[in-house]
Amino acid sequence: MSETTHGNTTKKTALVTGANKGIGYEIAAGLARSGFRVGVGARDAGRREEAVDKLRAEGLDVFGVPLDVTDDESVAAAAVLLEEEGGLDVLVNNAAITGGMPQEPSRVSATQVLQVVDTNVVGVIRVTNAMLPMLRRAASPRVVNVSSTVGSLTLQTAQDEAVGPISAAYSPSKTYLNAITVQYAKELAGAGVLVNAGCPGYVATDLNGHRGTRTPEQGAAVFLELATLPDDGPTGTFRDESGVQPW
Repeated sequence: MSETTHGNTTKKTALVTGANKGIGYEIAAGLARSGFRVGVGARDAGRREEAVDKLRAEGLDVFGVPLDVTDDESVAAAAVLLEEEGGLDVLVNNAAITGGMPQEPSRVSATQVLQVVDTNVVGVIRVTNAMLPMLRRAASPRVVNVSSTVGSLTLQTAQDEAVGPISAAYSPSKTYLNAITVQYAKELAGAGVLVNAGCPGYVATDLNGHRGTRTPEQGAAVFLELATLPDDGPTGTFRDESGVQPW
């Protein structure tokens, strides 16, 4: 049981990685508004504390979590901090990078691909595994991975215009993330840990130079749903606001 008592109320605790801006910030804000105590995970200390101050100014119960998902020591320290804060009920793996351009498979560099996979896939594994002991103790644990339909092989081959530009680093990293989501869901099926992935849609963020057509708050909605699924809810699914999407 990882619910913590603050004053006269018992709250569940959530951690959102990459939560200092964009979709991650809105996921953190949404969870806090719905009654969670939220750890705002981010690498940059200044941006992290700015986000925490902004959320607290709204009266929300949040705290900063120094966290670089590509660094084993940073992830381990974050787990210790969460233990000290009373444990963890919900993990939202949001932190991600695009890897820059070019990304045509004939032009992308090995360094780009490795950096993207280290953050977008291995980073998720690092953080999830570090937090799993706490999640296993929680009453209704949830793991939510922020993916994208650009990672759907089905949609990539069926709807060229719907799934973004040619990308040999970022898009395949989301395909890999989707595959990892399925494997975690299979392993944890008997432990009550629901593991799902979602797509926020084409959201205007730093990741795409703010070219997206949706707001970060709109993009966060599907992840708030997945983070608060009932105990008999689905696991091992991939969805966006319109429903379940093909892998």
